[in-house]
Amino acid sequence: MPLPDVERRTRDFPRPYAGRGTETPGNETSAALGPTLTPGENVSAVNQWGGLRVSTTATSPLAGGGDFDELSEVAGRVRRAIEQVIEGKPDVVEVAITVLLAEGHLLIEDVPGVGKTMLAKALAKSIDCSVRRIQFTPDLLPSDITGVSVFNQEIRDFEFKPGAVFANIVVGDEINRASPKTQAALLESMEERQVTVDTTTYLLEAPFMVIATQNPIEMEGTYPLPEAQRDRFMARVSMGYPEPAAELRMLDGHAADDPLANMQAVTDGQQILRLVKTVQSVHVSESVKEYAVGLVGATRRSQELRLGASPRATLHLIRAARAAAALDSREFVLPDDIQELAVPVLSHRVLPAAEAHLGGRGAADIVAGLVSSVPLPRTRRD
Repeated sequence: MPLPDVERRTRDFPRPYAGRGTETPGNETSAALGPTLTPGENVSAVNQWGGLRVSTTATSPLAGGGDFDELSEVAGRVRRAIEQVIEGKPDVVEVAITVLLAEGHLLIEDVPGVGKTMLAKALAKSIDCSVRRIQFTPDLLPSDITGVSVFNQEIRDFEFKPGAVFANIVVGDEINRASPKTQAALLESMEERQVTVDTTTYLLEAPFMVIATQNPIEMEGTYPLPEAQRDRFMARVSMGYPEPAAELRMLDGHAADDPLANMQAVTDGQQILRLVKTVQSVHVSESVKEYAVGLVGATRRSQELRLGASPRATLHLIRAARAAAALDSREFVLPDDIQELAVPVLSHRVLPAAEAHLGGRGAADIVAGLVSSVPLPRTRRD
């Protein structure tokens, strides 16, 4: 089935790093395959599936950050917009906003029908930026995600056609249905915010966030995410079943129409970049850093875990704690921020030992136990 036509606009496409490939001239566009791009060209495309704009523009980080009043006001608008769609899950929504402001990626894992994809799409639609959704299937190829170089007969040279990862927010639905080879296509983009195709590296536009969903109980036709990919997600959340009152409100508000259809963006990508700068200015004392290192280190020494959390987990924990403090209108991180985020940030990275499985203790239970056992830092001035 042919893809929809694309519209060409003038934008700066991210140039490859010097010495990492050869730029080729030409900027032809193929309606059958999508936008044609060569390194350094000025081309963007409009995705007409659902009216979501697809951009391939690289944006340099802003020189200055915003302030905490702006952050609280914008975060409140995003929170209210999402809660119009997701009923009765304020804690899950808060973690999603925290991961967004901490420049992380979010894994939503739960049973079918509880609103995983709805949450991902609601967060993406609340921001006026480029969004692409990838429905992961067993026949999905890595080039469908990263893009592919196609030979152009007119200019007799190869041209790069960007894949679905070239967007500000990438929604990966049922990510564990794709093969490990296809899942691995996201590794570079999630960690380094870039894509390398045929020895040429393309920078991704900022802000960049991957929101993936997966079903943990259905094993037929699925491929478990490898530890290397799970470690790249800053946090994992589970939706859980709604309370009866929230489910009744859902019937009243969602039974007749799609709540996403009436949802409007309440901020944009440039404003999110300013808020990210504000989050990065939040102070973390040495004692809080030592507490985070001690908590992550406890996962490596625990007899209930056969795989502890990585140093990347410590970085993600501190970044998420900064965002949580900023959302609370604080310019400094408290140990409470580390404790509240320990389970969503660490539990998907660790592997319980066989004895813990036999005892009915999951990763979240073990991490929660470590939080209660690791002593809090003493109050001191840095």
